[in-house]
Amino acid sequence: MSDAAPKTTPLYHEHVRLGAKMVPFGGWLMPVQYTSIIEEHQTVRNKVGVFDISHMGEITANGPRASEWLNTLLTNNIATLEVGSGQYTLLLNETAGIIDDLIVYRIAPEEFLLVVNASRIDDDFDWLRSHLTSGVQLQNRSEEYAALAIQGPRTVALFHALFGMEKQPPGRNQIAQSDLGEAKLWVARTGYTGEDGVEIFLPAEHAARVWKDVLAKGEPLGIRACGLGSRDTLRLEMCYPLNGSDLSPERDPIEAGLGFFVDLNKPNFTGREELLRIKNDGPRHRLIPFRMKGKSPPPRPHYTVWRDGEAIGEVTSGTLSPSLNYGIGMAYVSTPYAKVGTELEIEIRGQKFIATIEKKPLYKKS
Repeated sequence: MSDAAPKTTPLYHEHVRLGAKMVPFGGWLMPVQYTSIIEEHQTVRNKVGVFDISHMGEITANGPRASEWLNTLLTNNIATLEVGSGQYTLLLNETAGIIDDLIVYRIAPEEFLLVVNASRIDDDFDWLRSHLTSGVQLQNRSEEYAALAIQGPRTVALFHALFGMEKQPPGRNQIAQSDLGEAKLWVARTGYTGEDGVEIFLPAEHAARVWKDVLAKGEPLGIRACGLGSRDTLRLEMCYPLNGSDLSPERDPIEAGLGFFVDLNKPNFTGREELLRIKNDGPRHRLIPFRMKGKSPPPRPHYTVWRDGEAIGEVTSGTLSPSLNYGIGMAYVSTPYAKVGTELEIEIRGQKFIATIEKKPLYKKS
């Protein structure tokens, strides 16, 4: 992936037309910002923003054994999903390392839509295909789809402007089919910002028209097109992990603080035995959220975390929070130091700065 030229989404020319700053991300060329990260961040917190998330992958699994088969590979319990609902879940390797975190929706009694991370599409699909069983059809449909994330407190108003007052958005973690002109699309009530929001999955050929429609109908609501920069600051304020930074095949769900999305009561899923052992013994490290104290530069990934002169961990995500106006981040630290309120030091360019471990989320709506 790294040697190939970056891929572009069906909205690439729209981003260029809007003056976006484009950067490589997970094998794709994506907008990092249009105006400023802070402006786009505050728009999502206070009004409504739209993100191009067409780089994310869409994989479908269907057939009479699809539910049973997915339950052997994903950590959450597919059996609890009704048609039209979704759940956050994890795909693990044999040592319980996180291959990917994803959302799975049950879109028909025997059909599931898996929305996976951009840089993991091929790896996820290959892993799933290598474990395929009879009675299940698996398709990588990522090329067919474009996707938009509409996020912010004015999401419902924008939904009605797009689809009409008589149409109601799906409930939280629900998914429903809808039409917008000629485009047949899926609308899910999910997001990655901590605000109300919907994610729209639609045929790639309709992407530019729907994108323009969203921006036009959202104009009276103060909408902005938003890039990866604000997506990162928004998710970090909420302590939502980023695959490849906070999650990796070397990390398991328990140390990553994602045990809630693992059903250890269901038998025989990949990584279960190792997770039972880790739960019993306790993880050696934990992913903690922290805030910087006093006047300090913002933390960045790979900075060393110290306590009493001993290196105890490493920052995985860090930024200056636009909502809180101080440095925030997440880091893996040795478990004995992972308690809320513990004071740490973050080494930034050879100097150590005080930080404290906080409760999740770092940003709480007033």
